[in-house]
Amino acid sequence: MKIKLFFICIVWIFVSCTNTKERGIIAVSTEDFLSSMGVCTSVSRRGENLDETIANMRYTGLRWVRVGYEDDAPIEDFIRLYEETGVRSSYGLLSGGTDVERLVREARQLAQAGALLAIEGANEPNNWGVIYQGEKGGAKLSWVPVANLHRDLYLAVKSDEILKQYPVWATSENGAQTDNVGLQFLTIPKGSNTLMPDGTTYADYANCHNYVSHPSWPGLHDNQTWLSSSPLDDCPVDGLYGNYGRTWLNKFPGYSDEELVTLPRVTTETGYAVNEREGVTEEIQARLYMNLYLSQFKRGWKHTAIYLLKGRANEPEHESYAFFTLENQPKQAAHYMHNFTHILAADNGKLQHLSRLDYTIPNQPETTHDLLLQKSNGNFMLILWGERFGSNTTDDVRIKFGSRHENIKVYDPTIDVYPAHEIHNTDKLDLSLSNHPIIIEIYN
Repeated sequence: MKIKLFFICIVWIFVSCTNTKERGIIAVSTEDFLSSMGVCTSVSRRGENLDETIANMRYTGLRWVRVGYEDDAPIEDFIRLYEETGVRSSYGLLSGGTDVERLVREARQLAQAGALLAIEGANEPNNWGVIYQGEKGGAKLSWVPVANLHRDLYLAVKSDEILKQYPVWATSENGAQTDNVGLQFLTIPKGSNTLMPDGTTYADYANCHNYVSHPSWPGLHDNQTWLSSSPLDDCPVDGLYGNYGRTWLNKFPGYSDEELVTLPRVTTETGYAVNEREGVTEEIQARLYMNLYLSQFKRGWKHTAIYLLKGRANEPEHESYAFFTLENQPKQAAHYMHNFTHILAADNGKLQHLSRLDYTIPNQPETTHDLLLQKSNGNFMLILWGERFGSNTTDDVRIKFGSRHENIKVYDPTIDVYPAHEIHNTDKLDLSLSNHPIIIEIYN
């Protein structure tokens, strides 16, 4: 009997310890989230200059830029941007470009300097088209030349001793394929019945331009950025499903829902222009942009670039999307992004082993979302954000912790970078959420 009781106690202790160990949500590195946040820019062309770009990236705290050789900016400018800020570049063919040899040569220079993030394929060949190996393609023509271009780009990168370790991002707007060349796949699976051979590889990551508003879904809505970030067919904009699940133009089949959820993916353009008629003021845009980075990351997008860092001299109408005006004055989006990233990046670095935090949000509203991060000093950064852009209402929510916490700081990036409140010795926290993030630092 004593032996039996001994073993029961041992089992109870083991189960109790296991349950304690597994209780709660495991955090994601704050550094990983910050590294996902990028922006489109010409760096030192089209009305931008390098010194201003360096200052603007420092101010916003964004970590990478989407660039390409179409602007003809010197590679040395991207390298200097990296050396002074740590900002890396995705380097692509972009609009109409097909010079794979040049792309590889210049990407190699960026890689050798430590400044390269990834290599990107053609930008929106549905709008720009391509001429590759003397053959026109894309737009309303056959997409076989686009497929050949991306097949060759991938092979060139992966056969290069310096570049082969870097990811290749797919072309954007492959949902517009006129003929089924299989660009809705990273690698064409066996039996797909496409015009290109089974096993043809185009990219390591899917690439979308899932702007948070669309002609079929105009105006402001609740869950604006959350739904736009969805990998499935509930996405109301031009998202992952319409490019990689079932192509939006001719409905060519791609990945299953189960495959889409885990498909490696990036966004190289997204955003929402200031539009007073639709209720998108600079204030609303600034709140949308913070939520946008959060929703994208939480829903599985490895990197996200908002269009645009600064208004462009040759496209002045695009200033309405940008963080900075044509005169390089910061808009509200730049100020809020400064607050947001600086609150999170009070210390830099990455923990090797991330911890769990035991918390729940009872009766969590469908427009309330949460992301648990952990800084290199061990502190948790729990972010909650509301998505009441359409109804323009608020939700009162309570966070219940599994244990009492001695020190909690609450930040509101729409105010400044300092704590709005400090709470001590509590196992719960009440918040009112509307349409922007609240950051909760929990000392560990």
